[in-house]
This record gives sequence, C-alpha cells and structure tokens, in this order.
Amino acid sequence: MLEAFWSLRGPIRSGFEAGRCDLITSDASQLYALRTKMADPNKYVVLPQIISKEPLGPAVRQGDDVWFNIVRWSLNAMKTAEEYGVTSANADDMLNSQNPEIKRLLGIDGKLGENLKLDPKWAYNIVKQVGNYGESFERNVGMGSPLKIDRGVNALWSNGGLQYSPPFR
Repeated sequence: MLEAFWSLRGPIRSGFEAGRCDLITSDASQLYALRTKMADPNKYVVLPQIISKEPLGPAVRQGDDVWFNIVRWSLNAMKTAEEYGVTSANADDMLNSQNPEIKRLLGIDGKLGENLKLDPKWAYNIVKQVGNYGESFERNVGMGSPLKIDRGVNALWSNGGLQYSPPFR
C-alpha cells in the first residue's frame, strides 16, 4: 500500500491535477489522503461507491499468539467502549457502572486482563488515553481529521456499519 500511495503522489497525481485524466481509483482512505495533498482539495470529490473490498486493520507477525490476542482484544475493547458509551472523557465515571459488560470491559470484574497477561485495567487505560473506536476514528481519519472520511461501513453494527466486538466474557 505504501508503494501505491507514493506513486499517487508522483506522476499520477500531477497528471490528474493537470487534467490529463478524469479520475483516480484506489483504496478510499488512500484517495482521501491524496485529496489533502492537492493544491485545492475542495475541487475534488471521493465518490461514496465502494468497488473493491480491501479491509484495513491491525496486523501482527504470524506465530506471536500472545501479541495477536492483545491487539485483537484492544480493538474489541475500543469497539465495545463505543457501543456502551464509554469515552475518554467519561471513563472514570464509568468505573462505577452497574452494567456487567462495562464492568468486565473496564477491569472491575472478569479475568480477561489476566488471560491476556495484562493489568486488569488494560482496556480502561486504552479508552482513557486513546478513546473508544469512534473517538479514534473521528480524530484520525473521520470528520475531525484532515481526511474527513465518513464512517460508512466503519460504523458500529447498531448504526448500520460492520463493526462489532464479541462479548467481554
């Protein structure tokens, strides 16, 4: 992907900006990033139609199951936090929640942290410091970022997207 990104910054981008071609097709996030580099980004539109499936997400080296589980459950923690309304701003208050799922998420109950060889408050620390999935998305690639990517399929399942987490049990 990095190689393709850099190629879009060279002759393809300059040809597109000069009007020598009418469109560029690529991964949506790459197109949004490219748009920010144009002389007048507002002249260009990233079309909403998705014509290929290129899921992007965390990846780890094969064979490192401990790290794989930490990365997978960290992402799940961020999604679960968003689903239950736990944010970086209210994480401290949510430590008093009576909801069993929130209590497991934040390390008040359950042994997921122990099973992952992490501190019981590992998910609380992620949400407190980084935010839930929605906060992170909006800040890094969403409407609060220069890319301004709509959540679309990256919304929670309950909001019409594809994102969901297994229960914290």
